[in-house]
Amino acid sequence: QLQLVESGGGLAQPGGSLRLSCAASGFTLDHYAIGWFRQAPGKGYEGVSCISMTDGSTDYADSIKGRFTISRDNAKNTVYLQMNSLKQEDTAVYYCAAGRGITLRYYEYEYWGQGTQVTVSS
Repeated sequence: QLQLVESGGGLAQPGGSLRLSCAASGFTLDHYAIGWFRQAPGKGYEGVSCISMTDGSTDYADSIKGRFTISRDNAKNTVYLQMNSLKQEDTAVYYCAAGRGITLRYYEYEYWGQGTQVTVSS
C-alpha cells in the first residue's frame, strides 16, 4: 500500500523552528518529486517547496524563501522541511505529496499524506 506519512508538526512561537518529515512506505521515492503544501483555515492549497528525489533540484514559494529548507534522504525514503523564523501566517496544515515533476502546483501530485498541523503562536 502506497503511503506518505508526515510528522513533526506542532506549536511553535514566532521566530521559532520546526522540522517536518515525510516518510514513504510501499514504494520508493527515487523517481518522484516530493512537494510540501499547506492549507490555512478557509484557504486553498499553497505550494511551499518541492524537491526532485532524482537529482535534488528544489523550488520554493516566495513566501517562505530564505526561511524554509527542503532536503531528502533517499536511503530513508524520507523528505524533510526545515522551517525557521516561523511567522503566524505559517499556521496551516502541512501536506507532503509525490508527483512526477518539480512543480508547486498541487494538482500535479498523485499521492498525498494525511497532513500535520503547524501552529505558530505566542
